[in-house]
Amino acid sequence: MGKGGSLSDGVIKKILLSYTYVAIWIFLSFTVIVYNKYILDKKMYNWPFPISLTMIHMSFCATLAFLLIKVFKVVEPVSMSRELYLSSVVPIGALYSLSLWLSNSAYIYLSVSFIQMLKALMPVAVYSIGVLFKKEGFKTDTMVNMLSISFGVAIAAYGEARFDTWGVMLQLGAVAFEATRLVMIQILLTSKGITLNPITSLYYVAPCCFVFLLVPWIFVELPILRETSSFHFDFVIFGTNSFCAFALNLAVFLLVGKTSALTMNVAGVVKDWLLIAFSWSVIKDTVTPINLFGYGLAFLGVAYYNHSKLQALKAKEAQKKTAQADEEAGRLLEERESEGAGKKIESQN
Repeated sequence: MGKGGSLSDGVIKKILLSYTYVAIWIFLSFTVIVYNKYILDKKMYNWPFPISLTMIHMSFCATLAFLLIKVFKVVEPVSMSRELYLSSVVPIGALYSLSLWLSNSAYIYLSVSFIQMLKALMPVAVYSIGVLFKKEGFKTDTMVNMLSISFGVAIAAYGEARFDTWGVMLQLGAVAFEATRLVMIQILLTSKGITLNPITSLYYVAPCCFVFLLVPWIFVELPILRETSSFHFDFVIFGTNSFCAFALNLAVFLLVGKTSALTMNVAGVVKDWLLIAFSWSVIKDTVTPINLFGYGLAFLGVAYYNHSKLQALKAKEAQKKTAQADEEAGRLLEERESEGAGKKIESQN
């Protein structure tokens, strides 16, 4: 009875911890998105410099990652040669810098709610680029599902009250670069047996991103910042914003490490709906019925895609267990046959 009770307590504790990790990730992800919108939006803090904001994030995250790995030794660094860094990490860093630059730029032109609706296209982009680079097999039913997600997002865009073509192009570009980055991680790192957690990823990628962003910053934002003599760097605003961005990476590490990537996907859906509700009720962004109907269709498509991936993963695990069981049975049979042959020889002697 006591044993059963302790097992039950253990299960309850595990469930509560999982929900805690999910809640922390949702809160931090929610905070970073709303905070970035607040800083960049011309009607709020009015600091419309997305490259500068991204560079502040990257320098802050790179510094903290260096301290955690080299000084406090919380995380072990990954052994990486110069050739591997240049051929694998640098291209990923370039894609990441473009993705962050464009996604932060979109906050200047679009509402938080509409940006979340456009982000529903991420599975479509990842699957399409995966097929293009032959990391995913083409399946008609999956492609039909991808088209249904795209159709839902198109309806949501049609119903958007504050539609801005440039803002939509920026967000779609961010989705395309981020999807390419995720596929490139599989091709350039995972296939070579290199796994980077969010801390080691920031340690290697953040400085690279900073350097890539430095070039457009010099030509696009630096001349305007020089003219804006009234601006004074607010350490509280940018410090807390950067800390939230870094904490979000730690939360990703916890969530995926202690639960699963699928749990993060499901939590992401909950976060998106919360952000849409917040955008409508607090920021007072207009959310139309057509918006919600279109996003609802896209949401169903994304949910089905996640369900299909889970089923495929379960089938793969079951197949692996069956193969291991067959191998074990074969080994036992060989041992028994060997023992039988040994006994037969002994009886003959």
